[in-house]
Amino acid sequence: MPSFAPDELAQHLGSGLLSFPVTHFTDDLAVDEGAYRANIERLSEYDIAGLFAAGGTGEFFSLTAAEVDTLVRAAVAAAPAGTPVLAPAGLGTQQAIAMARDATEAGADGILLFPPYLTESSPRGLEQYVRGVCESTDLGVVIYNRANAVYPADVVARIAEAHPNFIGFKDGVGDLEAMTRVHATLGDRLVYVGGLPTAELFAMPYLELGVTTYSSAIFNFLPEFALAFYAAVRRRDAATVHRLLNDVVLPYVAIRDRRAGYAVSIVKAGMRLVGHPAGPVRPPLTDLDEAESALLAQIVAVADSAVAALGSEQRVGAAL
Repeated sequence: MPSFAPDELAQHLGSGLLSFPVTHFTDDLAVDEGAYRANIERLSEYDIAGLFAAGGTGEFFSLTAAEVDTLVRAAVAAAPAGTPVLAPAGLGTQQAIAMARDATEAGADGILLFPPYLTESSPRGLEQYVRGVCESTDLGVVIYNRANAVYPADVVARIAEAHPNFIGFKDGVGDLEAMTRVHATLGDRLVYVGGLPTAELFAMPYLELGVTTYSSAIFNFLPEFALAFYAAVRRRDAATVHRLLNDVVLPYVAIRDRRAGYAVSIVKAGMRLVGHPAGPVRPPLTDLDEAESALLAQIVAVADSAVAALGSEQRVGAAL
């Protein structure tokens, strides 16, 4: 039985930062379940609103269905009570339905529905895709608006009207006009999740559109920084947000943009740098080279200093 009913899950997810842990691989690219569990237990020491197992940062696109099931079950077992676990589904309608059913059996609390594999899709086809998954499970379903799965506001509204367990809209496109249309049409019927690569870049403008949370890949290796940044966003502390963007996030993005697929690779490089290695990425992704890792190490040091400085500022402020 899931710990959260769909409406409870939506409310909970929107209340804090979301964790998208990497998937741990051995040197021969096998899933390392023990290391994956240990990492979730480590990250569970921090206050997060939800954990998305085997998601995009977790290399969902390179996992078999059996590996996804293993990772979801591991996440459910390792996550602390009160932290909802969402499982991935996708590829094609029948595969997504099978994954949703597996997630239900594994004890997950919800589903993140990825775009269908490869093929172009009409709005009507996308609607049927989501409806099929919603009908296959009682778990809360969050759709990922990205790539070949861009959902117009009227389609989102029809799905929401027909399926109470459709609870969320994760945006990975960055079309502010389209996002405004969805939010204006659906209001608080859904939870809205920022899902662009390095979501911290868009956190402030998206907050004004009702997007109160986002998926933080940086949280994997800089959890204190990720939480401090999120707290600054939520209190609308623009000065702090801009300082952290300039000092840490934008230099980080400059490395990420050097090669396609680095949005995941840079996270695993960061984990190696902070002493929590997660193994290599699976092809077709490639790992950072030594020079890029050295640049990232400098950013990690700056991030640590920024967190320490923020803590000092808060202590001074509390004393005044």
